[in-house]
Amino acid sequence: MSTYIPHTSTELQEMLNVIGVKTIDELFAEIPNNLRLNKDLDIPCGMSELEMTRELTSLSEINKTVDKNVCFLGGGAYDHIIPAAIDHLLLRGDFFTAYTPYQPEVSQGTLQCIYEYQSLICSLTGMDQTNASLYEGATANVEAIKMAEAQTGRKKVILLDTINPAYRKVIKTINGAQDTEIITLSFEDGVCDVTKLARAIDDKTAAVIVQYPNFFGCLEDIENIAKMAHEAGALCIVCANPIALAILEAPGNLGADIVTGEGQPLGVPLSFGGPYIGFLAAKKALLRKMPGRIVGKTLDIDGKQGFVLTLQAREQHIRREKAGSNICSNQALVALNTTIYMSLMGAEGLKEVALHCFQKAHYMKSELAKIEKLTVPFTSSFFHEMVIKVPNADSVLKRMEEKGIFAGIALEKYYPNLKDCILLAVTEKRTKSEIDDYCKYLGEALK
Repeated sequence: MSTYIPHTSTELQEMLNVIGVKTIDELFAEIPNNLRLNKDLDIPCGMSELEMTRELTSLSEINKTVDKNVCFLGGGAYDHIIPAAIDHLLLRGDFFTAYTPYQPEVSQGTLQCIYEYQSLICSLTGMDQTNASLYEGATANVEAIKMAEAQTGRKKVILLDTINPAYRKVIKTINGAQDTEIITLSFEDGVCDVTKLARAIDDKTAAVIVQYPNFFGCLEDIENIAKMAHEAGALCIVCANPIALAILEAPGNLGADIVTGEGQPLGVPLSFGGPYIGFLAAKKALLRKMPGRIVGKTLDIDGKQGFVLTLQAREQHIRREKAGSNICSNQALVALNTTIYMSLMGAEGLKEVALHCFQKAHYMKSELAKIEKLTVPFTSSFFHEMVIKVPNADSVLKRMEEKGIFAGIALEKYYPNLKDCILLAVTEKRTKSEIDDYCKYLGEALK
């Protein structure tokens, strides 16, 4: 133990004495004997630096990455082109070592970056304000629900089944444990069944949550859903793909009250699942219900421009158990990553990326339609993701992987009624030859 814990035997004994036990074993006496290891760990001897480097390199080469395979995976994390300038700027010491600005007056550079991030997210979403980011897309929805409950005084939330299954699981885990009544509605042709939604909304509903585009890539009727929610006195929460918003109507213009989402498509590497960044934007009326940090711009006593953290009274580190949220940090470095990406691309660049995604996905659909034994379950309009159905989908995905292609996500484990269905995504990174190869190998796999 002394090898790994920087305390002397005397110090350890002093701590045990304060606790009121004599030995480490006595400290853990409450753990039943049958649950203990009761033997030494079988840990190999230490390695030299060279040996360890070789071992870790060998282990890392087992991973199949998007650098080696062509990626058509989607479902919330996407393989987009990332400009080289992002890492060059992001890894500068003055950015890379910056931490959450608890003393904002000495962090003007960090605050300005966050302010720019907020401004760009507001422009994309069509909302009045956004906070200084959250952990990732799933918990952004958790916080949006809490905002809606605080605003309406209600505890019922309608969750469309076309929302990312991982997001729905997180919502049920966190919000469900806080006495939120969660109603999940099934879909029709890949989108919300508005007839069922009309029956589900009542005067106890705090919010309706809809994804745009949804998990299947289909486009929901946001304007109609928002109208139905508002007529019942509920809020409309839209979980959006930020790249799609470059060509789709902003949710704020369609009646959304809160817009959430995952910022990973905005120049953030896949990185085996993180770190990512959740964004949360809202209408002005919800400003004081918003969790996390908000950076504002002001003038000092000499008339010089300055940036400040504002509206922190609900923060955990100030109000503790009375805080409206437990969010006590933000993904500042990843927020900077997305800010650099959006600034480099500009409005026209983002639009071009979105159009490439859209056009290549629709080209791919037209090519897939030529393959025998393949069907398309949904006819709804889509952005850059689609669902296809093939016989023995799991086997087909494995055969495609052997060809160096991540061909998509099998949907049956999330939606048992979608057996043999595959969700695939097409980004601007995919070339025509890669799409053609996908269709060729898929056709061969189905023969």
